[in-house]
Amino acid sequence: MFLFTEFHNKSVGLTIKPKNVYSIFTKYQKLTFLETEDFGKVLVLDDLVQLTERDEFIYHEMISHVAINTFPRKIEKVLIIGGGDGGTAREVLKYDFIKEIHLVEIDKEVIEIAKKHMPFTAKAFEDKRLKVFIEDGRNFVRNTQNKYDVVLVDCSDPIGPSKVLFEKDFYQDCFKILKEDGIFVTQSESPFYSLDIIKDIIKNLKISFPIVKLYTANIPTYPAGYWSFTLASKVYDPLKVDMEKLKDNIKRKDLKYYNEEIHFSSFALPSYVKERLKEVLS
Repeated sequence: MFLFTEFHNKSVGLTIKPKNVYSIFTKYQKLTFLETEDFGKVLVLDDLVQLTERDEFIYHEMISHVAINTFPRKIEKVLIIGGGDGGTAREVLKYDFIKEIHLVEIDKEVIEIAKKHMPFTAKAFEDKRLKVFIEDGRNFVRNTQNKYDVVLVDCSDPIGPSKVLFEKDFYQDCFKILKEDGIFVTQSESPFYSLDIIKDIIKNLKISFPIVKLYTANIPTYPAGYWSFTLASKVYDPLKVDMEKLKDNIKRKDLKYYNEEIHFSSFALPSYVKERLKEVLS
């Protein structure tokens, strides 16, 4: 009997009993695709679970809708770094006023496996508003002449090809390619296991952005079932959003996790997190 385990530390992890397993080494990483009874299809990169069919909607809704609904205006252009499964793009595309999305994925095999096995996320690639670039996200941000309303960094953990997406120079370049009132969001690891990483993310974003806020979501198959995102804004505070306008924006969007209450409550942090991060949250 084959069991797959993602270790969250030396002795604790998530173990999955798959029905079928497909694994290859791409140019950049080990890519594993599992079919399971309880969580459906599972995408794994370098032995770390990236998404499962059962709970992926939580991550993808929370990395995208919070930023979009922080704007008092309708936005038009979004950049997604990573996100080769298509889930984040799927959520962004739910807004008719968005005219163009650029998705930059370094590993084309991720996109191909998603198109072949995960139509629930990969359906985004059928939308003509989405343009895909197969290249290094760090280089793309450094060299692009485009200006974006929102930059979403939907990357894997800070190892391998994603390591450079957690560095302060990358954040500064993202600031430059955002419009005057632009917003940046990155996934920022588990507050239970990775507070030192989160602290560095917030500290480095504060070098460029006047508003930086951590928010969280409960994602069952991620470490500790508790995940974080960090929003950095040039102008708009996500906690000063008009509730009625937000409700109007998201109605009929087929959302399973994010709603107007979650938008605000996701920024409420447990005391142990606030205590460990007090020097950067102040």
